[in-house]
Amino acid sequence: MCGVVGIFTSREDRRRELGGTIAAMGASIAHRGPDDDGVWMDPDAGIALGFRRLAIIDLSPNGHQPMRSRSARFTIVFNGEVYNHHALRAELASAGHVFRGRSDTEVLLAACEAWGVRAAVPRFAGMFALAVWDAEERTLTLARDRLGKKPLYVAAQGGHISFGSELKALMSDPAFARRVDTRQLHDYLRFLCVPAPGSIFRDVIKLRPGHLLVIRDPAAPLPASEPYWEAEHIAEAGHAERIVDERTALDGLADLLGDATKLRLESDVPLGALLSGGIDSSLIVALMQRVSSTSVKTYTIGFDDPAFDESDHAARIAAHLGTDHTTMPVTGADALAVVPELPRLFDEPLADASQIPTVLVCRLARRDVTVALCGDGGDESFAGYNRYVHGPRMIGRIERAPMFVRRAIGRSVRSVRVETFDAMARSFTRPLPPARRPRLVGERLHKIASLCLADSGAAGYRALLSAWLEPERVLPTTPELPDEISAIMARHPSLSLVERMLLADQLVYLPDDLLAKMDRASMSTGLEVRAPLLDHRVVEYAWRMPERMRVRDGVTKWALRELLARHVPREMFERPKSGFSVPIRACLTGPLRGWAEDLLSPESLRALPFIDRPTVQAEWMRLRDGRSSNGNALWAVLQLVAWWREWRPTLAD
Repeated sequence: MCGVVGIFTSREDRRRELGGTIAAMGASIAHRGPDDDGVWMDPDAGIALGFRRLAIIDLSPNGHQPMRSRSARFTIVFNGEVYNHHALRAELASAGHVFRGRSDTEVLLAACEAWGVRAAVPRFAGMFALAVWDAEERTLTLARDRLGKKPLYVAAQGGHISFGSELKALMSDPAFARRVDTRQLHDYLRFLCVPAPGSIFRDVIKLRPGHLLVIRDPAAPLPASEPYWEAEHIAEAGHAERIVDERTALDGLADLLGDATKLRLESDVPLGALLSGGIDSSLIVALMQRVSSTSVKTYTIGFDDPAFDESDHAARIAAHLGTDHTTMPVTGADALAVVPELPRLFDEPLADASQIPTVLVCRLARRDVTVALCGDGGDESFAGYNRYVHGPRMIGRIERAPMFVRRAIGRSVRSVRVETFDAMARSFTRPLPPARRPRLVGERLHKIASLCLADSGAAGYRALLSAWLEPERVLPTTPELPDEISAIMARHPSLSLVERMLLADQLVYLPDDLLAKMDRASMSTGLEVRAPLLDHRVVEYAWRMPERMRVRDGVTKWALRELLARHVPREMFERPKSGFSVPIRACLTGPLRGWAEDLLSPESLRALPFIDRPTVQAEWMRLRDGRSSNGNALWAVLQLVAWWREWRPTLAD
């Protein structure tokens, strides 16, 4: 695991400064690769590649990057791991290729030389972001893995293209203009992240997962990227290749997931696992321990709030499996210490509050190991969220009502303030014992109203996902981009509502929130995190399984539960989902209150003139006074303001 940076420019003034610029870009992401660094340049061609190495396989200088092919035609920088490199190596060796070392980078480079870059990339199985310069064709090819495990940002500004594993690398280039694209902020406030291919900056894209980008002329407009693997196609194809027999499906999944886990155990440095105590991470640890000759090192964190604490569950599962387990209690002071670091660690606004415990558990694991396996990806392939149960029920009931009735109800409910509904509820339920009085009635009614106003199941799902149901209240003068979630779901009417929800999450929530969070949190401390459930073969297989093997009788993730029961007694894991969650409202009104009030002060918010200050401050008072539990909405604004303070961008024209 490493960090990559690069420049491709047609500007003579930038070519003269290539060396200093590429060095500064690499230095900005030194945390991703503390073991080695390298630079390769061809000023005449206007190309420069930089690299920071976290040595995992073949710790010798033979793994140094940038790496050039024997013919000197191809030069590569590569961040990630390709788990089928042994099979590719054998095939290339049989064709006469001679290798110097054992690194997967050398195999990738040989594959590009033997088959061409376009033909080679689809044969790589793993997590990666890479750049290959072809000196003969004078083209730069960028590629990203199928599910988006590894990030790649690309900026195009006036004949000058730069790219990197993190935005801070691009911002280290003096030619980079920090123009914020406020059009992205509606989606950010809804979904707590900026969906690809957009980014927080007007001139920057995130390369989509499963895509190639071939650049021939840096002075020309940035070309469109090309897919080499498409989750939408895989989802549709799964219908035609259904595995009907459940026992066959479960046994096949067990074999495939066992192989995916085993492939990810290759390492020349210490290796462990992040264990939350949930279904996914427990299953991965069970599969690791089954093939390990020693006790797997596992790590989890705990909270004071029992509603969010799974550390006892994780410890019991670790004891049953026989792992070498470490638990770290997390206090409000621990969270407070991490929060000021978030804008620099996550250099694009990201408002998934579980970023705090994710950073802490990665730092805990890094004390002992350099590689850790995790359970990421199970929820989005096997329907692990409660919304896959409740969402279709709610949307289905509402859709049965005539549209004019739904709209009338929705508009009527939305015309009444949340606070008014709350006051009415308190008045009507005053005779009841406090424990039986409903809370947050207004919020829930407004959420139902949003579902009533939705003109499709896709729009209803967007409402369910939204932290801010009406981001236009916060951003009254900011234009909104087309809705990506609804567009994805609308393209696939043959899929069930649950399957369309899963597909939307796989394409947006997974890469742009969860995987971005894990990448920045882990790489900030030099920890490589591998996710067997994100093996593309597992994802493809999941789409072939009937929906009843995902959600059954109101139980989520049915297939993975059945597999885990082969290793762990059911009573140890059958409980409500928590994971590495965080009690965000309690944090904001408790240990983080001073920090939040500073960022949400009128003076602070004036720096972001597109934000409606009264709306934000009213929401803060509701949260602070216990009239709202929607801490995610405020967390999104707080992270945006904190990011703005840290990076001091400008507004695009």
